[in-house]
Amino acid sequence: MAHDLGADTGLLYDGPDWDYRRVRRAFDAIERIAVDEMGLEPYPSQVEVISSEQMLDAYSSMGMPLFYRHWSFGKHFARDEMLYRKGVTGLAYEIVINSNPCLCYIMEENTMTMQTLVMAHAAFGHSHFFRNNQLFREWTDAESILDYLDFAKRYIADCEERYGHAAVERVLDAAHALMTHGVHRYPRPRPLNLKRELERERERQRFQESSFSDLWRTLPDRDTGEDRSDPDLDARQTRLGLPEENLLYFLEKHAPRLAPWQREVLRIVRLVAQYFYPQKQTKVMNEGCATSVHYAIMTRLHETGQITDGAFMEFLHAHTSVVFQPEFDDPRYSGINPYALGFGILKDLERICTAPTAEDRRWFPDIAGSRDVLGTWKTAWAEYRDESFILQFLSPRLMREWRLFSVLDDTDADAMEVEAIHDESGFRAVRRALASHYDLARHEPDIQVVDVDLAGDRHLMLEHRVVDGRRLEPGNSRMVLRHLANLWGYPVTLAEVDAASERVLNRYEAVAPDHAVT
Repeated sequence: MAHDLGADTGLLYDGPDWDYRRVRRAFDAIERIAVDEMGLEPYPSQVEVISSEQMLDAYSSMGMPLFYRHWSFGKHFARDEMLYRKGVTGLAYEIVINSNPCLCYIMEENTMTMQTLVMAHAAFGHSHFFRNNQLFREWTDAESILDYLDFAKRYIADCEERYGHAAVERVLDAAHALMTHGVHRYPRPRPLNLKRELERERERQRFQESSFSDLWRTLPDRDTGEDRSDPDLDARQTRLGLPEENLLYFLEKHAPRLAPWQREVLRIVRLVAQYFYPQKQTKVMNEGCATSVHYAIMTRLHETGQITDGAFMEFLHAHTSVVFQPEFDDPRYSGINPYALGFGILKDLERICTAPTAEDRRWFPDIAGSRDVLGTWKTAWAEYRDESFILQFLSPRLMREWRLFSVLDDTDADAMEVEAIHDESGFRAVRRALASHYDLARHEPDIQVVDVDLAGDRHLMLEHRVVDGRRLEPGNSRMVLRHLANLWGYPVTLAEVDAASERVLNRYEAVAPDHAVT
């Protein structure tokens, strides 16, 4: 057996090569700092080493270790593999799964320093955030997600055998097209429990069949000439639970032509979409948390002589690359780097807590000079999402350092107007403008089911609440409406309504299904 120099010198490792014993030793050292010194509360971790091809495979299926099959995942794999082989893009150093235990996949091509870095970043930074952030506590079930994904994979594979690959693919294609509109955006009376969902699968199917019959058998026969007067709108909306923003949920419960297995497929896609919903709202905070944690841990390992100067320099090179923010006129600029913004705000909070200026005391009277850096960080990680995090903690000093300002880009004007500069009111305006950039309600269309023509042709009526004049793209909208109509089984209409004035801006012609999902 080769002699381990690290065991004699107090170093966790010496050199770039890694083996499982060194990885285990580094993990234990990281855990002592993260849990004992920083007081973090991550899930128990399961670290697995994977190859580049396995990493690409994980990319293609939304980063999940278990998933059902769909042609879009293969398309993503082929694209990512081609870009990687040609050197156009690189691969992530790790993938981490919000589960209990927390799964952390690290690349076998990484050096030992990088393995140490990504374990600190993912297995402790991200894991603490997953376990403690309010959005994740309300919307995800880390205890059961892997079991549920295993059930979903087996269930859809069984459906393909029983009903045919093409039939299942049609339902999945339509469900994936509506996936963005398949989430509940507000807290429900009880948290998601995927284990209980598995136990209730058969009971739920029986209930769905029963509720389907009770609802639709009362409809008049369109060929018998029975009374087709429109029932009271309020009563109809109450009966169907309208308006409903979760389109997949509405279709799962009320689409008249779906078979029980098709409703279950919609439910699977809907629950997966709900699982990822908090991640869309916490990208800056989640990466800021993990980056701040790995920076603190790696610095501590160097201070205590557990990694060499060379290893620390390698870490700093990787770290600065991750938090690099190109200027707006840099060819590499593609927007604000969430790692840079999250890490920048958290490090600035550390300065405000330990060495505040008079300006900091005016803007942050509750935390300025408190010296409770970790307490402030943990409160932010637990109680905020990106929008509120930026709105609460972005400081004038950081805005000056980043040279942030706000401009009005009016398409009807000949030139852009600078709306906010570096003064008291300007800082607040810039902070509001940047925070709104991370508000999903302003960037994802608010589309709701508002009515169903039960007495007529049974067409489904949707409404898009237009904010700040942001209308839907007609071509894509018609394609998505076609998918929705295929699931509903009857025509679908959509009206765009200005959210401020209630004025109807546009009405899409009725889109009829082009094939029966059954």
